[in-house]
Amino acid sequence: MPGGGVVGEVISVGEGVDAGWKGRHVAIHTGITGGYAEQIPAPIERLIEVPFGMDLREAAALLHDGQTALGLFENAGIRKGEWVLATAAGGGMGILLVQLAHAAGARVIGAARGKGKLELARDLGAEIMVDYSEPDWAQHVREATGSKGADVIFDGAGGEIGLGAFELTARGGRFSAHGASSGGAAEIDSQEAQRRGVSVRGIKQVQFSPAESKRLTERALSEAVAGRIKPVIGQTFTLERAADAHPAMEARNVIGKTLLIV
Repeated sequence: MPGGGVVGEVISVGEGVDAGWKGRHVAIHTGITGGYAEQIPAPIERLIEVPFGMDLREAAALLHDGQTALGLFENAGIRKGEWVLATAAGGGMGILLVQLAHAAGARVIGAARGKGKLELARDLGAEIMVDYSEPDWAQHVREATGSKGADVIFDGAGGEIGLGAFELTARGGRFSAHGASSGGAAEIDSQEAQRRGVSVRGIKQVQFSPAESKRLTERALSEAVAGRIKPVIGQTFTLERAADAHPAMEARNVIGKTLLIV
């Protein structure tokens, strides 16, 4: 049974647990599976309280991507005025990375496929938008950055797009490969990265301990309440229609997150 996280209301508590938890809105990471259910048991120490007044759907949309985006962002050490390129900028995580980089004072390039996703990236803070379904997308990035390339690249696309993005990394820059939406992770030449002084980080750098996962998720929810980031929910399905949600996501024509609603 798949499903990596759940947001909802505590309906009962076990022996020895503070009864004050009952009725609170909480989030929990369930691991790789276990979230496709109307009710789940949850250890009290793993519960993350949803801030008062926060929409539960927004909290659910941030449960996985929020912690990962913040982990990637913290690792990148973005400085004001740097060029940041985010591929898959219209996906759940790309949307957050665009907002975080913009809030940090970076000059953001949003790369995605299709007008709708690019317009969204612009609305969220991207200064330049490029469509990587067009053959000259890399040239647009080079022109925007004065031929030097981007200082930081968040690659959520992988595959050939990821390899093309790596070539756009400025000397001494940072390349973060965290996605494979185009069919597989980008295979980066470590010797070429070393020659150009590019630091490369992969998905292993965002495999968090339970304590770190909880910290980052709590921070993501706080950032959303403060208005500094906002998830985008592209579509929802009832739990009974979970089987319909997967092909809809695989079609890759939805902007933002897909949620199952009970």
